[in-house]
Amino acid sequence: MLDIMINSPVKQGFLPLCYDDMLECGWDRPDFVYVTGDAYVDHPSFGTAIISRVLESAGFRVAILSQPDYKSAEAFKEYPKPRLGFLVSAGNIDSMVAHYTVSKKKRSYDYYSPGGVMGKRPDRAVIVYCNRIREAYGDVPIIIGGLEASLRRHAHYDYWDNRVRRSILVDSRADILAYGMGENIILRIAQLLEKGVPIKKIRDVRGTVCLMKRGEKVHFDIAGEFDYNELKSSKELYAKAFGVQYKNTDPVSGKAVIEYYDDKMLVANPPMPPLEREELDKVYALPYTRRVHPSYEPLGGVPGIDEVKFSITHTRGCFGACNFCAIAYHQGRTVRSRSIDSVVSEAKAITEMPDFKGYIHDVGGPTANFRYQSCEKQLESGVCSSRKCLAPTPCKNLVVDHSEYIKLLEKIESLDRVKKVFIRSGIRFDYVMYDKNEEFFKRLVKHHVSGQLKVAPEHCSANVLSSMGKPDISVYESFRKRFFELTKSFDLEQYLVPYLMSSHPGSRLEDAVELALYLKSLGMKPEQVQDFYPTPGTASTVMYYTGTDPLTGKKVYVANDYEQKRMQRALLQYTKPENAELVRKALVKCHREELIGYSAECLVRPARGEKKEDFKSVRAGRSGEKRAHTPPRTQKKGSCRYKGKATSGKQRSRGRG
Repeated sequence: MLDIMINSPVKQGFLPLCYDDMLECGWDRPDFVYVTGDAYVDHPSFGTAIISRVLESAGFRVAILSQPDYKSAEAFKEYPKPRLGFLVSAGNIDSMVAHYTVSKKKRSYDYYSPGGVMGKRPDRAVIVYCNRIREAYGDVPIIIGGLEASLRRHAHYDYWDNRVRRSILVDSRADILAYGMGENIILRIAQLLEKGVPIKKIRDVRGTVCLMKRGEKVHFDIAGEFDYNELKSSKELYAKAFGVQYKNTDPVSGKAVIEYYDDKMLVANPPMPPLEREELDKVYALPYTRRVHPSYEPLGGVPGIDEVKFSITHTRGCFGACNFCAIAYHQGRTVRSRSIDSVVSEAKAITEMPDFKGYIHDVGGPTANFRYQSCEKQLESGVCSSRKCLAPTPCKNLVVDHSEYIKLLEKIESLDRVKKVFIRSGIRFDYVMYDKNEEFFKRLVKHHVSGQLKVAPEHCSANVLSSMGKPDISVYESFRKRFFELTKSFDLEQYLVPYLMSSHPGSRLEDAVELALYLKSLGMKPEQVQDFYPTPGTASTVMYYTGTDPLTGKKVYVANDYEQKRMQRALLQYTKPENAELVRKALVKCHREELIGYSAECLVRPARGEKKEDFKSVRAGRSGEKRAHTPPRTQKKGSCRYKGKATSGKQRSRGRG
């Protein structure tokens, strides 16, 4: 479908960002106005840039309306009424996540706004923008997309409202929702609009959600039907509905899912197939300026460009499918990658940038070391709906091969002006360990670690890891041991930076104690820990709300008490003086008073005025009680150290897949 981009005229420089820019292009009006909650950055790491460039290459006129003043409809009249319609996105991340921490406190910095200033987009940006457009233009076609729309396409539990909200398509009053990676979806919609097909008649495009009257024809086989009035009141039914939605995110086997809203019927069509290699290459070959729009320079630029300016995305999708990660629900579990020539071409363009210093910061993606689907049968049958590829143990059909990724890295390294190529996005350490050929592991340690390698064990408790959809901690232990052996053999000083998460569904206070003891045995003192954040589109969020794993139907313990969540977090940072009181409280609650004291085995000292004997007497009174967990095996003290330097001062952790 992306063949239409061949020999299509493309614009050099930025797309119009205001009315005067549009006039300079010689337009009387645009075909589409793209409304976004982010500042305009013309870089392929930003969805606005990709979708607008794809449409432009197909001959459509696209104007950008970035972070309009949402307090009235006037700002949405910047351009004449677009010929074909409005495209609306909250930006690169969900607007509520962008604005609030896991404790629901307002953030003080926005990476996607000029100068990092907060307040440039509203809460629930997609809904607000669409309603302002309706005020300004009435019945104009509106297509919503991007992460916020994609992850909220069905009725969904909303952490900030603490209730099940309606599909964002219903609340926004938009005409159609494009979910997932939207290049082919938006092109198909644009082509139909160009042919004169009314927006309300576009009902059979894969990767879209539309709102119809009950009884209208559905163009695909149906996997399940649910009523919103029942979903919002029955946690059991809500968990079941999410399980059906999740199992139909595969483009090969996926079917339509229906929700009823009184006399209306919300139809989520099956996913659009992912872009194949040739199509991906074309998308990334479009003439992005790779820069922040110059109008933001006096305001301090846009911080979000810093992490990606000298980085390259070579892959999409992830078959890792961690339960707390929304990638499976948005990009899908089917992995596709760009050709080596395409990636090297982008790397060469980066080397020609005036401020390039010789370092490619990342060659990655959702998971850096995935290049292909996990097994051959996925091409014909799609991903398995009943099991994961890597956890709790690797599937017998799993194909583990790093050979092409190695060639890709070697090609980039050979370019003039390239001093070093780093890998900073997530490495799936279990996939590395399942590779019988150590060539990639050795190359990774020797050439591609910038002092610290980020990995995501997340926890050590088998109970919690199972709820997360992660492998047993023994796999990470094997990786960690071999990493430091290789580091030593290359006479390097490098560290592992493990992501750790507290209070994930399944994690009891006893599990947090187990993790604290594990960290102590390794000499690790994490400076940052991520509390579990219930965001739309993840199985873990459904567990948090319902207490049920939607993929297995099993009941899951949930730590939703504020005080217990504080204690779990404090245990992971037990060495911090300000956490001592919470740690003591947690240990007493878990009947682990023997860990309060002055010996090397203890996690925290008694409070001032208390004596070790005080806790002995408490334990004596509970001698007949059974402990829920036993501490992990003791490991040699300092086993994660190298050259006498501990990792303690190097740990920066947050939850990732």
